[in-house]
Amino acid sequence: MASNGGRHDPRTDRDMELGAAVGRAQGGDEDAFAVVYRLLQPLLFGYVRGLVGDDAEDVTSEAWLEIARDLGRFRGDGAGFRGWAATIARHRALDHLRRQDARPRAHPLDAELLDLPAAGDTADRALEALATERALSLIASLPPDQAEAVLLRVVVGLDAASAARVLGKRAGAVRTAAYRGLKRLARLLS
Repeated sequence: MASNGGRHDPRTDRDMELGAAVGRAQGGDEDAFAVVYRLLQPLLFGYVRGLVGDDAEDVTSEAWLEIARDLGRFRGDGAGFRGWAATIARHRALDHLRRQDARPRAHPLDAELLDLPAAGDTADRALEALATERALSLIASLPPDQAEAVLLRVVVGLDAASAARVLGKRAGAVRTAAYRGLKRLARLLS
């Protein structure tokens, strides 16, 4: 169990579950691959949606084809797998944008696509969805480098070094972009 100032980080549990499922999936366990997909799909889809908008479903599907094809080549833990998969998704998104001959454009992300199954009543979930939708529309208003850094750090849950590998930048640049983006979001909220 990881600690963060005395608090448990649920991402650590998900990463442990993800890493174990990836290992079993690499051995041919189809049920384990379903677990990998369930844990990662909402995160990847949210990230890709922030990059390509309405074409995210097709682009994410292309990324999953590549992930499944190259799964045997991956070496690492659950957190490393999130970064590896995000890199593949980003490459597919950039390929798509090049084919579209367009620049990355910000789009509001669908909150329901980022929700992981959780306990709670309908009213709580509705309030959470409204808050998430507002946050995601604010992220879409950031400059592209800040939005992508925030998406990778907050939505996908990557640390600065992993997000930097995905973006082909230095960790410090990603930390700075995420910091500036989050600071700008805080100003927009106040």
